[in-house]
Amino acid sequence: MLFRDRVDAGQKLAKIIPEDRYQNAVVLAIPRGGVVVGAQIAKALSISLDLVIPRKIGAPKNPEMAVGGVAQDGTAIYTQSLLTYLKLTAEELTAMIEEQIAEIHRRMTYYRGTSTYPSYTGKKIIVVDDGVATGYTVRAALRSVKKMFEPPEITLAVPVGPPDTIDELSFEVDHLFCLYKPLYFQAVGQFYNDFTQTTDEEVILLWRELSSQSNHSI
Repeated sequence: MLFRDRVDAGQKLAKIIPEDRYQNAVVLAIPRGGVVVGAQIAKALSISLDLVIPRKIGAPKNPEMAVGGVAQDGTAIYTQSLLTYLKLTAEELTAMIEEQIAEIHRRMTYYRGTSTYPSYTGKKIIVVDDGVATGYTVRAALRSVKKMFEPPEITLAVPVGPPDTIDELSFEVDHLFCLYKPLYFQAVGQFYNDFTQTTDEEVILLWRELSSQSNHSI
C-alpha cells in the first residue's frame, strides 16, 4: 500500500474508524506529520483536534538512532539493554530526558500558545501519527495521555507500521486502527509518494482550525 500524501493517508484511515463510537472524543495528533493525518480524522468524525508532543531520545553520538521516547509529563520509554550497550549512564539519560521535556514545552507553547490543556474529562481520546517505526515516542505519548486525562477509552490510529511494533502497541490501547502492517519495513516515508516535511506553520493553522481552544482566527 502506498499513500499519495498525509492527507490521503488520513482520509483512508478515517474511513475505517466508526463515527458512532467517537462522538464524544478528541483527536490528539503528534506533530508534525501526524497533525495532517489527525486533521482528516477530526474532520471526518466532526470532533476537535489537539496536540500531544512526545520526543525521541537519541543516542549521544548518533541522535538519529532512537533509544527511547519521552512525553511532556516526564513519561519515558526506553530499552535498558540498549542503554547498557551504549554505556549510557543514568545521569546522562536524565539530562537527555530533561532536555527533551523542555523542548516539548517550548513546542507546545509555540504551536498552541500554552502548554496546558483544556478539560477532556469523560472524552475518548484518539492518538494519531503519520506512522510508527520503533514505537518509542508513540508509546510515551499513550502512557502520558492515560495519566494526564484518564480517558474512558484510548485509541491509536496510524496509517502504517511494522507488525511487531503495532502488536506491541495494541496492548497500550483499547482500540488500534492501522491500514498497513508491512513485513518489509525500513521507514515510514517509504509508504508515501509525497513525504515532504510538514511545516510548523501548517501545524499551527490546522490546530487553529480544529481545536476547541482556538478562536479560529489567524
